[in-house]
Amino acid sequence: MFRKLLMIIAVTMMTACAGNAGNMTSGPTEKSKKLNVVVTTSFLEDMVNVLAGDKVDTQLIIPAGEDPHTYEAKPEDNTKLQNADLVLYHGLHFEGKMIELLEAINAVSVSQNFDESKVGRMEEDGETVIDPHFWFDIDLYKQATKEAAKALQEKLPDLKDEIEENLQAYLKKLDELDTYNREQLNMIPADRRILITPHDAFNYFSRRYDITVKAPQGVSTDAELSNSDMAETAAYIVEHQIKAIFAETTTDPARMEKLKESCKAKGFDVTVVAGEGKELFSDSLAPKGQAGDTYIDMYRHNVDLIVSNLK
Repeated sequence: MFRKLLMIIAVTMMTACAGNAGNMTSGPTEKSKKLNVVVTTSFLEDMVNVLAGDKVDTQLIIPAGEDPHTYEAKPEDNTKLQNADLVLYHGLHFEGKMIELLEAINAVSVSQNFDESKVGRMEEDGETVIDPHFWFDIDLYKQATKEAAKALQEKLPDLKDEIEENLQAYLKKLDELDTYNREQLNMIPADRRILITPHDAFNYFSRRYDITVKAPQGVSTDAELSNSDMAETAAYIVEHQIKAIFAETTTDPARMEKLKESCKAKGFDVTVVAGEGKELFSDSLAPKGQAGDTYIDMYRHNVDLIVSNLK
């Protein structure tokens, strides 16, 4: 109760001092002379860089490689949010531990205008939960990019045409990425188009490219992972003779090793695809300067890794 009270006080003070972070000013602060944009994840950092480049100052809250599902705002994050001209976040409860804070300052959710029929939902423990991993549906990612562009254009009217030009060029690149993904994934035989990952982050990917996905944990890494979930997944792997399962960059690889041992106990050997450069990106891009540090590079990496191990 005391911790919750402190958070409410902090949010109230931030709101009073900083005003509306989504609509704090009509443009850049005088101090920086550039629009100060704060984003929650590396996906959005890349998105803003594509749209506005060095015309804005972009600050990241959740470091690349960390898990947004479980990340809790630190005091320095509150300072970033307080000084922001614009705050962008995913929405759909992706930033689960920060959602009250983000909503309190009226940050802009890039998923706020999604068609509800396109938003994934799953049954977990008798409840319906929203799947926040929309970026694996390229059409939804394009819409999110348009939403970010609109927010930037409202803050930077003098750069409206430039941002629009960058947006249209990027949308074409995303279409090219979609074509590449389909061509590569079609190389996997029908009976091998099954992707096993640590948590349910790839359902939009499944829907778009007709790949069956299964994971021992739900859409959030904050969800409980039981022994029965592991046993059920192991039984599925053995039944379908799946030769490779994949680790993720933001989850503990030991989880998949445990799954491998469960399969071995049933008399079936499966390969864990893991290690540096051999893990799937799910909830984060790579740190800057590493392979997979942009959305397009991340997606191509994932597709290439999946195809090379399942075909």
